[in-house]
This record gives sequence, structure tokens and C-alpha cells, in this order.
Amino acid sequence: MAKKLSVIGIGPGSREMMTVGALDALEKSTVIVGYHVYVDLVKDSYPNKRLITTPMKKESERCVLALQEAASGEDVAFVCSGDAGVYGMAGLVYEVAKDYPGVEIEIIPGITAACSGAAVLGAPLIHDFVLISLSDLLTPWEKIEKRLKCAAEGDFGIVLYNPSSHKRADYLQKACDILLKTLPEDRLCGTVRSIGREGETAKLYTLKELRDTAVDMFTTVFIGNSETREINGKMVTPRGYAAERETQ
Repeated sequence: MAKKLSVIGIGPGSREMMTVGALDALEKSTVIVGYHVYVDLVKDSYPNKRLITTPMKKESERCVLALQEAASGEDVAFVCSGDAGVYGMAGLVYEVAKDYPGVEIEIIPGITAACSGAAVLGAPLIHDFVLISLSDLLTPWEKIEKRLKCAAEGDFGIVLYNPSSHKRADYLQKACDILLKTLPEDRLCGTVRSIGREGETAKLYTLKELRDTAVDMFTTVFIGNSETREINGKMVTPRGYAAERETQ
């Protein structure tokens, strides 16, 4: 009899930054499935679970393996970093699950890098913001460029995922060049690397400085809106609460 497939966002990976629901689903599972890097983050806490991992670029295969295990009667925890519904596997699981109608699917949300990274920097996302991935593996660069341009013109706070890799070493620079056509050089920005993990680092920049900064796939980039400012070393975007209080 088929059992449940829980697609779990594990946040940055540390237990203290996982939800109670995520920890509960992991505890109840008999099998943990996921990209090997993410399974490595949780496996030490569950030594008696059976682990199934796949390398990068095996996303569809990973989903099939998880669904097959659930269809055979296992309670499966399918782990994703951050939130499973934000650049995660939740959507693909539902697509593939059309061939496994007896499997119950539950999506358990987690803390995405935009939120956990923002907490490290201060409060940069208090007003409207957008998430944009700079990876062009699944999205044409022309579409990414258009999204960057529109976000800048709309004065959104911007969070950039997947800002660089060995094959895309200059993509953050390219993105900053697009943004600098609309935004001033002194726009406040920040980066956080290895959020919630050993070696976590954070730093503030101007947009001009950010353009020439080396980052990697473990880095999340934050670009403020026109109101964002530095307060006691933290990146803060006001939403107008202070001004409202002053008029009362």
C-alpha cells in the first residue's frame, strides 16, 4: 500500500533553522531521498534511516526514486534546501507524480535563503522585493535580463540566487551592469555566504563595489531599494512605520 511522500524544505540545513513540521516528517520517515549535499546535512541525525541520493542534474530521476519508494509502502522524506517550493523540487514532484496516483504528497515549507540571509544582514526585505535566479540552465539569459531590468525600474528590493559558478563566473557582474543602467552606483547591497552553516560570512557593499566582487553558488545577494540604508552596520529597508508614528 502506497504511503506518504513528504517534500521537505530544510532551510539552510541546521536543525535549529528547520520547522517543527520538517523535523517531525524526517523522524517519521523510513527513507530519506535527496541531492547528496542536502542529505549530508541531515543524515547524522537519522543514522537508522535508509538514504537515497543522486548528484546534480538528476532532478527527475530523484523524484522518480522518491515516488517509487513511497509507492512501495515507504514513508519518504524528500529533502530540499531552503523551501521546497522556491527553486526546489515541489513542482517537479507533482509533475512526475501523475504516474503515481496512489502516493499522498505533502509539501512542508522551509526557510528560503532570502529570509535566512536577510536576518543575517538586518532587515533588507521589509518592503516589496523580488527573487531572481541568475542560473540560465533552465531559463534563457534574455528572460533573466528582462526581469532584472523590470525589477530595477520598479524600485524593488532584489534577491539574487545562484549568482555565480565555475561556468558562469561573470554573471553577477553582468547582472550588476544591467541594474546600473537604472540604479545609482551607491545603492546599498549585501551578500551572505554559507547561511546558517559553518563559515557564515556577510558584508555590505555599494552596487558599484558589488559588481567587482567574487561570489559563488553558496552566496545570496541582496540589492536594496531606494529607501534602503545602513543602520549600525545593518542593511535596513524602511516601510514607513516610523514616519506614520511621527504623524500620530
